[in-house]
Amino acid sequence: MLSDADVDNKIPTQGLRYADASDSEYYILLTKDKKPICRTRCLNPPEHLPHHWNVNDIVPTSKIILDGMSHCFLSPAPECSRDHNEWRRFLIYLQGRDMVAIAKFKFWEFYILPPNQTSNFTNIRVAYKMEKTRNASNGRGHGESGRSCQVVRPTATKANINDSPTLPVNIVKETVSREYACIQARVSDTSEDNFSPVLKFSPVVGDRLSSESTIETCSRPEPRAVKQAGPLEKNFVRADPSYLQTLGQAHSGWIFGAIAELVDNSRDAKATKLEISIESIYFKKAGKDIPMLSIIDDGHGMTHQDVVRMTYFGHKQPDADDPNRIGRFGVGFKTGAMRLGKDALVLTQTADSRSIAFLSQSLNQGKDNLEIPIVSYYRKGQFMELDTVVQSEATAKYNLKSIKEFSPFNKYLIGEKAGLFQDKCTGTQIYIWNLDQWGSNYCLEWDNGLNGGSSFHQGDILIRSRRIRSRPGQISQKVPLDHSLRSYLEVIFLVPRMKIYVQGSLVRSRPLAKSLNKTCVETGIIMGKSAHLTLGRCQLEWEQMNCGIFLYWHGRLIEAYKRVGGMIHNGDTGRGVIGVIDVSDLMDEGNGLVWVHNNKQGFLDCEPYARLEEWLGKVADEYWDNKFDSLNVVKDGALYKPDQEWVQCNKCRKWRMLDPGFDTKSLPVEWFCYMKPFEGLCDLPEQKVDAGVVTVSAKRTGYDSRENSLPFEGIATIKVEDMSSDSIGLSRMAEDSSPLKRIRRGLPRACKKV
Repeated sequence: MLSDADVDNKIPTQGLRYADASDSEYYILLTKDKKPICRTRCLNPPEHLPHHWNVNDIVPTSKIILDGMSHCFLSPAPECSRDHNEWRRFLIYLQGRDMVAIAKFKFWEFYILPPNQTSNFTNIRVAYKMEKTRNASNGRGHGESGRSCQVVRPTATKANINDSPTLPVNIVKETVSREYACIQARVSDTSEDNFSPVLKFSPVVGDRLSSESTIETCSRPEPRAVKQAGPLEKNFVRADPSYLQTLGQAHSGWIFGAIAELVDNSRDAKATKLEISIESIYFKKAGKDIPMLSIIDDGHGMTHQDVVRMTYFGHKQPDADDPNRIGRFGVGFKTGAMRLGKDALVLTQTADSRSIAFLSQSLNQGKDNLEIPIVSYYRKGQFMELDTVVQSEATAKYNLKSIKEFSPFNKYLIGEKAGLFQDKCTGTQIYIWNLDQWGSNYCLEWDNGLNGGSSFHQGDILIRSRRIRSRPGQISQKVPLDHSLRSYLEVIFLVPRMKIYVQGSLVRSRPLAKSLNKTCVETGIIMGKSAHLTLGRCQLEWEQMNCGIFLYWHGRLIEAYKRVGGMIHNGDTGRGVIGVIDVSDLMDEGNGLVWVHNNKQGFLDCEPYARLEEWLGKVADEYWDNKFDSLNVVKDGALYKPDQEWVQCNKCRKWRMLDPGFDTKSLPVEWFCYMKPFEGLCDLPEQKVDAGVVTVSAKRTGYDSRENSLPFEGIATIKVEDMSSDSIGLSRMAEDSSPLKRIRRGLPRACKKV
């Protein structure tokens, strides 16, 4: 069934699409005042028959003279019950008032005759006439090089309007089997665009009421058909279902990039809580339990229009760069979901609506075009009612049936999941099954951890291959975030605010810039834009032999452990040194263009990125040379604490700086601002280290709370003077240079064996 807008789009403004001579059955959309009546089938169409007839007028039969007209027959071909009912109402109106419906075009006039009293409305007679000659744009008659074509039409017998409209079987067979005869004429080539249209006229085929025929008298023996000038034809693409697999390949190198796309959508929806888990569920179609990945947030949800827009394969990028929004290209949900599994269901709710969308490779298998069922509801009091404004009831039932057939979701499971929204709560739930496989098993593996919220062994989702991502200069094989979702989500956001749960346990966010030792902030100018890099040493990364720069865009991690400068060529250079930088401003070209891959796992090869790499390498090498490249004798097993230690409030999600020497292991699992040592209110702003102030921390052993740890020696703050805006050098940091006595190991000299 077509809407009024669809009908308007089907009505050409400058020309019409016509039938071919070989069409024995031809479909026509019949409308009145641009509103659809019914789709019909013409059993014996003449050539150049328009695809769309719009009834312009309805007049009494007494005013119509049918002498000499040809006839064809229309039968209903309804697409739904509504078309069938409108067809009967239309014919009953003509029959009861003895009226004729007229549809006029540029070269055609069609007269839909009223059926007789015994008709069952299956075959309706249509009289039509067409101009005998059609002049070209230059106004000349038919002819080519002085040669002319003549059309001889014998006078047809007069037709009775009330004759039986039933089409005889032998005529139908003759209609299908006969070849159409035509008269082809050429217009001389005198128009400005050198176009010579060829006009084709067909005799009446299978019309037992007319003996009209045509005789070709052209002197040209074999005229060649030339396409007539018509309206501008536009080509529109269709989406083959196999394109869903192609979308999933955007994250073929790293499957956690697909999960990150869905996490980004939750953050853009202003969610405060996000739950990611894999659980088993019974799938009737498969006849067994299957794993299903669920991603549930409490964001603002999506309306019906938002859900439809989400299913688009990309959308117009914004002209302005919004630093608080990550989603940009309009493909994140599709590429992410189709990388994780073959089928995905979205259940979303706003304050006033609820929608279900089903993106499925299983549903579309073997189809020529992609189908995405969507069912929407609106809030009516405390209940959700079917929204018939955006969909018909029949369409909603069909879509729900498709969802139940090709997914584990029946009406009870859908109701159970909808109950997670609670009363008037908003949010979005994404469920993905038929997960991607690694050999005979799944690409992902999951562990629920220990019960009771133990911090010793928490639940996690892992990549089964445990492969380390390829990076220039990478030698370490201990990079947890490459195969552990929990480790990746700890550092995915520059300033983490959203609570993220993996397999039911909270992810303890790790803001890298707040967890470094010998922290130094460097500022530079790259292509006229300022860049701020935080450098420091991380004890954990030193133990795992990692180093590099973490590059964030819009507060979201794009590249991790990017080695620059000497780190690329020497595995030990920069060991434990971590840099953190947000490149949102630098990677914004303006006019909505950004130098970020659409999978958000890297940057495009562009001049700003090349200049950034050069600057990062220079600064990192200077930092390493000034702070760590000199030979210092330290006590064996010495560890380094961060310059400042922070804790995040479980309510306001703000980070609070702890007092020097505070034992972080005494903090509870859920800490709030009113607790020690902060003992303040959540309304207080988050603490920040002033620009230009470098905090120098003493090296301290005993970070592992051993009894023989060295005493804490305090923190000194050095103010960097005369800081220029274009170049700020590294600040010399005080070292704990207390002499240490070398400890001789082994047996005494006198006891050594000879």
